[in-house]
Amino acid sequence: MKDGKLYVAFSGGKDSSLVAILAKMALGEERVELVTVDWGPYTYERSREIVRSFAEKHGLRHTFIPSNRMQEKVWKHGPSCNACTRDVKTVLVKRYAQGHLVASGANASDSWGKTGLKVFDGVYSPLYRVGKEEINEMLKFLGLEVKKIGESAGREGCKLKHLLKMLINPDYHGRAVSVANEILLRVLEKHNFKPELANVKIIGPLSRNIALVNVKPLPPEEVMNEIVEKLSSEETIDEVIVVDSPVKLVVLASPAIYRNEESRKWIEEGRLQPEFAFPIEIEWRESKNNRLRTFQVIDAKKE
Repeated sequence: MKDGKLYVAFSGGKDSSLVAILAKMALGEERVELVTVDWGPYTYERSREIVRSFAEKHGLRHTFIPSNRMQEKVWKHGPSCNACTRDVKTVLVKRYAQGHLVASGANASDSWGKTGLKVFDGVYSPLYRVGKEEINEMLKFLGLEVKKIGESAGREGCKLKHLLKMLINPDYHGRAVSVANEILLRVLEKHNFKPELANVKIIGPLSRNIALVNVKPLPPEEVMNEIVEKLSSEETIDEVIVVDSPVKLVVLASPAIYRNEESRKWIEEGRLQPEFAFPIEIEWRESKNNRLRTFQVIDAKKE
């Protein structure tokens, strides 16, 4: 670092929060700035509150930078959080840093950390060989509390990751996932119900938005009925299914993913299962749509 300033790509989650505090300890608060990409309609208001309060509590300068909805171009070809991180989030934060070093929370538990380098192209990932268990131990040792939105057991903050198909029409596909997830959290908060997981996955063919409601543990029946009623009244949602039992997902995948067992396994066990309230099974189908670069969940069947 020498005498330079460090810009931390900050989401407010455990990984970036740990990097932020370690940077402050190493460099001092005046040489650290937290930078958060605001995803517009795909950012939870609760997420904005969390990052603001963290920066204020720890005396760190914090800046929101607009995404200009650049991630919609990524999702046009199917869900891809890694591409979004690499091609949108990192690019925007580096642009803001103007040549200064950017620190990321990439670690050994995600593919970005597993396949990346500790320092590459202006991005420093101090946790790139550190696993989740060690990160949790460090947070505990430092007495660092990381607040949760409550929408996911893992990475939080962007509603778009719950859109499990190509984003062709932002006013239809994008609005559905944005509005549905805000509705869900608002109803749960209204009833003071605090689940460990709460999200609405938007699936289906491109002409139809099916909302899969995941809440774990399941709330009282009257609360779930209110959630279903409000979701059903949203004009961009065509059907609502509550995931209250194991479910089979019908998934279209690009040839590169369909023909790679390891890729299919990662999507099922690493990407999808952790954010579903009940066990899932996947019926894989090879896509003939060359616009689909990743995968698309086209149907769900409860067992």
